[in-house]
Amino acid sequence: MRHVAWLAAVVIGVWMCAAAAQAQTIDSVLVEGNERIEADTVRSYLSVGPGDAFDSSAVNQSLKSLFESGLFADVAIRQEGNALVVSVVENPIINRVVFEGNDAIEDEELESEIQLQPRVVYTRPRVQEDLQRLTEIYRRSGRFAATIEPKVIQLPQNRVDLVFEVNEGPVTGIRRINFIGNSRFSDSALRDVIQTVESAWYRFATSADTYDPDRLTFDRELLRRFYLANGYIDFRVISAVAELTPDRSDFIVTFSLEEGERYRVAAIDVESQLRDLAPEQLLPTVEIEAGDWYDAEQVEETLVALSEAVGSLGYAFVDVQPRIDRDREATTVDVTFEIDEGPRVYIERVDIVGNVRTLDEVIRREFRLAEGDAFNSALIRRSRQRIMNLGFFDKVEIGTSAGSAPDRSVLTVEVSDVPTGELSFGAGVSSADGVLGDISIRERNLLGRGQDLRLGLTASARRQEIDLSFTEPYFLDRDVAAGFDVFNRTIDLQEESSYDRATIGFSVRAGYPLAEHLRQTVSYTLKHDEVSDFAADTSRFIREQEAEALTSAIAHRLSYDLRDSRIDPTEGYFVRFGQELAGLGGDTQYLKHTLTYGHFFPIADGWVLSGVLRSGHIMGIDDDVRIADRFFIGGRTLRGFEPSGVGPRDAETDDALGGNLFYSVSGELGFPLGLADELNLRGAIFTDVGSLTTIDVSGPELLDEASPRLSVGVGLNFRSPIGPIRLDFSQALIQEDFDRTENFRFSFGTRF
Repeated sequence: MRHVAWLAAVVIGVWMCAAAAQAQTIDSVLVEGNERIEADTVRSYLSVGPGDAFDSSAVNQSLKSLFESGLFADVAIRQEGNALVVSVVENPIINRVVFEGNDAIEDEELESEIQLQPRVVYTRPRVQEDLQRLTEIYRRSGRFAATIEPKVIQLPQNRVDLVFEVNEGPVTGIRRINFIGNSRFSDSALRDVIQTVESAWYRFATSADTYDPDRLTFDRELLRRFYLANGYIDFRVISAVAELTPDRSDFIVTFSLEEGERYRVAAIDVESQLRDLAPEQLLPTVEIEAGDWYDAEQVEETLVALSEAVGSLGYAFVDVQPRIDRDREATTVDVTFEIDEGPRVYIERVDIVGNVRTLDEVIRREFRLAEGDAFNSALIRRSRQRIMNLGFFDKVEIGTSAGSAPDRSVLTVEVSDVPTGELSFGAGVSSADGVLGDISIRERNLLGRGQDLRLGLTASARRQEIDLSFTEPYFLDRDVAAGFDVFNRTIDLQEESSYDRATIGFSVRAGYPLAEHLRQTVSYTLKHDEVSDFAADTSRFIREQEAEALTSAIAHRLSYDLRDSRIDPTEGYFVRFGQELAGLGGDTQYLKHTLTYGHFFPIADGWVLSGVLRSGHIMGIDDDVRIADRFFIGGRTLRGFEPSGVGPRDAETDDALGGNLFYSVSGELGFPLGLADELNLRGAIFTDVGSLTTIDVSGPELLDEASPRLSVGVGLNFRSPIGPIRLDFSQALIQEDFDRTENFRFSFGTRF
């Protein structure tokens, strides 16, 4: 009997447990509170569903998933009988994002940095993330006192307007830059090394006087390079700290330095592991000498020179590394350049980035390497120089990265476009002519294709000139610079020679390379010259010439250029030699030769000594050389003298007659003025020597002296916001009584 009762109790217990389990099974999932979001979307985030048992851990995971979706401001899950009820409060949708109070930074720049946009779900975490981004933008622009407060405006249909109220505050400048631990160089000398500068009223055009953590990091590297270039091998920057002043208006920057000892070079050697390459062949390439202070920059330059020298001997894959053996007690170093065979690496691909306006092909055609060529650092440097010489970019950096295989390398050319349109103005002042002016419009990179289009207009009381020129640098996809020039010029030469001259014509030309640095340009010119409006006292030497003449001439010019830059050279030289033959039809026959030679020498940091020689000779063929074809010098070609102020002249009328032979030599020393770099002011000291002589006429009234003329002067170059400005003050020291002199000239221009 007891057994029966026990069995009945067990059956009843099992039945009750089964009933309880059946009661805890979810039959349905109900969603409430949703307006935009579908119920099935809500259910997709749940870890439980119909048929599952009620499980508190699964419910908690479902809550977490729903909150992490960012769609809901609040979520609750409860059980009602066998139903699971999910109650949600949806996050609102952003109607628009508005910025108020921002003047220094445009709305477009701020909008590009934030994640929240119209029609995006609004969440507080996203607002905080965007707030951090906006604050960082203002800090990068130097406004560390800026505050931003987000506000939400509720709208119908669960929409909101998000408003960022901005208080930009003043620009946080650099009040002071301190250096600790420097005994070899003064604070002022080190301030000239780094990019960060102290705030001053004249630094309105630069942002270098605002605090930038990235710039401060670069300053540490600049200090390291400076000390290494001066022999301080053990130098290190202990710390670079920027402290915000209590009023949050400025920073005080402090660099803590450890200079160490200065080292001299004790010995120089070259070791070669390449077969058939004797180190003695390369020793002349090394410019470092024993006894010199150690200079890391000079070591780097020697590495480049050795790599190029070895490459020129036919070794394509080389690796040149310096070995520095330091003697701390004697404070000397032994420098050994080790030359070994480098890994065989080929160019897999050349990528170009940063060119917004310029087409890729314009950059690629300046490259001395192509896909599949052996990696050659010398040719890469030459390619960079050629791209810089285009004048289309203010930055050209070529980096390397690993390719798809160990023997493959990818070159990345990073460029930064600069404006290539030019609106130039020129002006001169002389005692005889007053103010002269000209204007020209030029686009050196037309449609990003590298084409050069120029329209020149000269308008003054004495000169009216229209010039139109066009150059296609790669005609028919070949390295041939083809172009044309059309011109119409009317020049009032009454002051110089008592007549007016009108010239109209055109020329076509083509230039092509003969070698890497040698180019030849050939051209054909057809022009019509007319000499008219003779004054009552015009020289008879001018009156005796025919009033009109047609000139048909062919010409060529050879150019050899080894300057480090065609835009702003500091080192190297160039030579240009030209010849022109007139007489292929027309009324004039002559042979003309011209020569220009320039050399640039860097003598110190920022100091450049340059010299330019110009000369020319023209001879008539079966006829005298017309005045329209003779040379005239003065003004820009011989400072201290007026245009056409030197050379043969009529003693009775004081008319300049021009000459058949001239030369001029200009020497100039350009140097920094010691002012803040951002003022962009440079000084110059110059001297000009030259002469113009020989003419195909004779008579007692002819004045012609071949004696040299000499002038000296000073100049000021200013890269202003409206363009470069040049002022020259000069004085003629050696002159003839009949020469005309001037003491001041200036020119200015701008780009757009």
